[in-house]
Amino acid sequence: MMRMKDQVNTVEKESMTAEEKKRGLYLRQKELLDTFLEHGAISRAQYDKSLGDLTVKMGMEPDGNPKV
Repeated sequence: MMRMKDQVNTVEKESMTAEEKKRGLYLRQKELLDTFLEHGAISRAQYDKSLGDLTVKMGMEPDGNPKV
C-alpha cells in the first residue's frame, strides 16, 4: 500500500517537465557529493572532479541551471 506522502510525490513527479526532473536529479547528486565531502568520505580533489564530471555530463551550470 502506498503512503499518502509517496502518492503526492508521485503525482508531483508526473507533472514535472523533463528539464525539471533533470535539474532535481542534478541537485540531489550534488547534495550527495556535498555530504560525502562534509563527512570526509571523499577528498576535495575527488569532489571537484566528480562535480565537474556530473555538471558536464548533465549539461548543467554549477548552480543547477541548464547550460544555454
